[in-house]
Amino acid sequence: MPVEIHQTALVEPGAELGEGVRIGPFCQVGPRAVIGAGTELRSHSVVTGFTRLGEACVLHPHAVVGGPPQVIGFQETDESRLEIGDNCTFREYTTAHTGIPKFGGVTKIGNDCFIMVGGHIAHDCHIGNSVVMANNVLIGGHVTVGDNVWFGGLVAVHQFTRIGRNAFIGGGAILVEDVIPFGSVIGNRARLAGLNVVGLKRRGFDKAQLHEIRSAYKAVFSGDGLFKDRLDLAARTFAGKPLAMELIDFILAGGNRAICKPG
Repeated sequence: MPVEIHQTALVEPGAELGEGVRIGPFCQVGPRAVIGAGTELRSHSVVTGFTRLGEACVLHPHAVVGGPPQVIGFQETDESRLEIGDNCTFREYTTAHTGIPKFGGVTKIGNDCFIMVGGHIAHDCHIGNSVVMANNVLIGGHVTVGDNVWFGGLVAVHQFTRIGRNAFIGGGAILVEDVIPFGSVIGNRARLAGLNVVGLKRRGFDKAQLHEIRSAYKAVFSGDGLFKDRLDLAARTFAGKPLAMELIDFILAGGNRAICKPG
């Protein structure tokens, strides 16, 4: 299929466009952009910076991907990059920024992500596959998000936070701590409200798998004694059980933020 470029769009020399790319009215594509086959840029959307946008993506009006980090004094460089996977949707007024070289220089967004109106992904974030962000979700710099994480509207995530796969972040949450895989958090400041059971069932986790995850959750977050002692005991108790150990290992790995716990 041929590339289609509206007569009012600006595609700068050097940009690479895959087969069947469609560039709508008043769009801008920078000279270092690489856009995969079948991707569509709707009116007034922008692909700038050193950005690789995958196949079959859609940018809605006024979406901007590849802008420089929001860091005072930052100088744009080819070492600052953004990589977006296939089949991603960026709705109106969404933004995703390139990385900072001293931290690796790359912001990464996986496949099949859906970023709704006003969403923002800051520099040096690593976003997994099939992540859904509802309206006006703001992700600070250096945040890591696992696969299949869902964000309710108006969530704000502090920089350097880790969010495990299959977690759910409730609408309006202000998240300043790490979220375990399979967890569900709510509130300002956010607290752990249990497991994302609904999401896990939708993704095909069976009763035995849910029981394993739930048992590990209870062992770590409930009962007597210190949190560290419960965690150490759980690591011994659930050795060899992969889903339970995914939750436990996430906590043991640590990060820059504390672990979000029940209220």
